[in-house]
Amino acid sequence: MIDVCLLGTGGMMPLPNRYLTALMVRYNGTSILIDCGEGTQIALRKSGWSPKPIDVICFTHYHADHISGLPGMLLTMGNAERTEPLLLVGPKGLERVVKALRTIAPELPFEIQYHEIDADGDTITLPGMKEFRIVPFRVNHNIPCYGYSMYLDRVGKFDVERAKANGIEMKYWSRLQKGEIIETEDGRSITPDMVLGEQRKGIHVTYVTDTRPTAGIVENAKESDLFICEGMYGEPDKLEKAVKNKHMTFYEAADMAKQAEVSEMWLTHYSPSLVNPKEFLPKTQEIFKKTVAAKDGRTVTLRFED
Repeated sequence: MIDVCLLGTGGMMPLPNRYLTALMVRYNGTSILIDCGEGTQIALRKSGWSPKPIDVICFTHYHADHISGLPGMLLTMGNAERTEPLLLVGPKGLERVVKALRTIAPELPFEIQYHEIDADGDTITLPGMKEFRIVPFRVNHNIPCYGYSMYLDRVGKFDVERAKANGIEMKYWSRLQKGEIIETEDGRSITPDMVLGEQRKGIHVTYVTDTRPTAGIVENAKESDLFICEGMYGEPDKLEKAVKNKHMTFYEAADMAKQAEVSEMWLTHYSPSLVNPKEFLPKTQEIFKKTVAAKDGRTVTLRFED
């Protein structure tokens, strides 16, 4: 299962009741934070989640409302006596940008590791968690910007009769079920496909913000269990402004959700002028019924279907 918490839903500037857009995902004791604007730490605390176990921070792009909270977050991690390395992921220029921000957080008791995204299809996996993948993909903003899909893969069911028919000893079964390839002392190579059925449906979460609609978003969000997408503007007369500033309206987001056949969409990254996002939800749901005008702290636990 995967726990998902949309910490904040604001764009451009934090408001008293709406923090800047940030997402936290937890799986198997590991936490991934996407974006870290001003106020992210407060949003974390308010949601009851802790910054201490964050292992990865991914950045969509380097506008201030998505990264300016990083120095404070790093200092908080250091004050909590963190010693484990922290992986940062983002577009080209990541190390340069982070080092500039660290002018006010120069000494940390842990190593920072950098993964600058090369291109679409660049996949990030974490040690000991090859079943969980983070896949960035390029979107269309006025500076380099990426969305992220997270996949929790699920192997096929263990087939006892198949294992026995292949003469595979029981002592190897659990290792094969975890995807391990085993080389026996007599030189035999035993692979997971010798004991497992077809791969089962896993869990897929897609996060997109600060972009115009693109075919790449639809492709990467295809059949997502949860699609979190920016809806900067709900007002129908704001389309021209959305095009000019490389953002999206509720209706454009809903159209992509419909094309991608996602299970549910949460809107986020609202304009500060958008006081009541729910006001525009009925017309949005005419395009894609399972649209939610998300609020700060919205949380869900996604589980395998069976």
